[in-house]
Amino acid sequence: MTHHVLLTGFEPFDQDPLNPSWEVARALDRWQPAVMGRAGDAFEVRAAQLPCVFGDAVVRLQAAIAQWQPVLVICLGLAGGRSEITPERVAINVDDARIPDNAGRQPVDTAVQLHGPTAYFSTLPIKAMVRNLRTEGIPASVSNTAGTFVCNHVFYALMHHLAQATTKDGRPQAREARGGFIHVPALPELAARHPGMPSMALATQVRGLQVAIETALSVADDVREVGGALH
Repeated sequence: MTHHVLLTGFEPFDQDPLNPSWEVARALDRWQPAVMGRAGDAFEVRAAQLPCVFGDAVVRLQAAIAQWQPVLVICLGLAGGRSEITPERVAINVDDARIPDNAGRQPVDTAVQLHGPTAYFSTLPIKAMVRNLRTEGIPASVSNTAGTFVCNHVFYALMHHLAQATTKDGRPQAREARGGFIHVPALPELAARHPGMPSMALATQVRGLQVAIETALSVADDVREVGGALH
């Protein structure tokens, strides 16, 4: 039996010609991690592109989850200005868009999920991911903010969706999936359009996500080591 890993990326936004999150995701479509499940089952990545639009992105994400019934969901987004691959720790229940999305929507101080909790923590082993990425020579660190644009919107919606896969007494159901969000840097061709912007080659980002996925599939309990920040 083959279990699916859902990897999503965004369409280009803010007048950029491409989005590295989607370039990475589509490069890994149908890739099979070198990790086996407890019963010797295999895993296969399936990629889905999300629109950079509040609301619509969540609809597309939920459709992909329904289609593939993944055991692991990792959503990717571009963090222009960051020089590392950064697994996100927490999603917050607020949309506060500095710029309009691709449909011209610009929510301000709006809840992602009305009456939802203030925040959700990622259920990915984010510190083990960072450790293993660095071991591979790939710059990485834990991020404590996913922003307040469509990336955080999708991250929060994903975790809210996965949280519904628990019983009333809080115990996980049999098909509970793990999930979270990872920000990736700009590609060199994007950085060339924005002087001074850090970048990372596509091949390095793709290898980084392979490491991250295999870590998430093989590490049940995250490592306990420093991953915090002063600001």
